[in-house]
Amino acid sequence: MSASHLFSTTLHHHTTHIQNTYTITMIPWIQAIRIIQIIFALIVLALTAYVISTFYNSWSISDTVNYLLFLGCWTLLATPYLGAAPIFFPKLAHRFVIPAVEIITMIFWFAGFIALGAELPPPRWCHYSTCRALQAVTVFGSFEWVLFAVTTYFAIMDLLHHRNTGESAQKTQHGAHLGV
Repeated sequence: MSASHLFSTTLHHHTTHIQNTYTITMIPWIQAIRIIQIIFALIVLALTAYVISTFYNSWSISDTVNYLLFLGCWTLLATPYLGAAPIFFPKLAHRFVIPAVEIITMIFWFAGFIALGAELPPPRWCHYSTCRALQAVTVFGSFEWVLFAVTTYFAIMDLLHHRNTGESAQKTQHGAHLGV
């Protein structure tokens, strides 16, 4: 077997593997959504930190506010992984881990913005700065949930596409063992 044939076969296998994996990152607008997710997480993080820093009201010790502070931090860790791992670190981007992180983050945001919205007073009674900040946190939390719902949908579709294309069958035809 010639070296050029071996190189072209390896290149074709690698290109096919890239085309069959991580197609969610290949969608042009997904990276823009990732940037928006990070911006919204920073906004939630800043607003919840502001509320926690005010010791003169009951919101500063609320478990829900602390949970949303955690969500801002979680999103700042998860979103770069979701955006960069499939492109730059494909071995860290397992096809089940990406949708799992997406689903977990989506559920976290849903629980967070619903819990905070349920605790807030009606808008006509919300006249102080921390209450207004928490209203904004609720809105940005709901936007985060929608954005993660969209990216979760595409991650699950990508996973189902893997399953339907028979990627593991293709790998065994090229001599690699499934357990390796």
